[in-house]
Amino acid sequence: MEAATMTALGSFGGAAMLSLSALGSALGAGAAAPAAIGAWKKCYAQNKTAPFMLLAFIGAPLSQTIYGMIVMNKMVARAASLPACWPALLAVGIFGGLAMGASAYYQGKAGAAASDALAETGKGSGNYLMALGIIETVAIFILVFIGKAIP
Repeated sequence: MEAATMTALGSFGGAAMLSLSALGSALGAGAAAPAAIGAWKKCYAQNKTAPFMLLAFIGAPLSQTIYGMIVMNKMVARAASLPACWPALLAVGIFGGLAMGASAYYQGKAGAAASDALAETGKGSGNYLMALGIIETVAIFILVFIGKAIP
């Protein structure tokens, strides 16, 4: 196989990392946003102050896209400097991107539950953010460990 093809396949692994991370971010934010909107509606209907914090719950899954981009940049650079490692880069991009995307998706689902709980009780925002942070930690682990595992 020629070097240009191997470089392209390795770079495709980077594109998979970014795309799958971004897909998870979109799904996560898409899960959290309707819940936050419903929570705000509930607050407005009861003449309660609508918590601004719900925006943090919606936006929390977006960081995984940034992490995916960081890993992608490293993968594309490695594909250019060592084209023969393309199978590893492709596998890392697919499986790492799926794991990072799953983290984002479930962070959005947790953000949806946090939105409902905060709007109903007006309490616990710090606890809810800590729960989202634990889910975020999975993505940070992926960022760090995959970054070290790239050949």
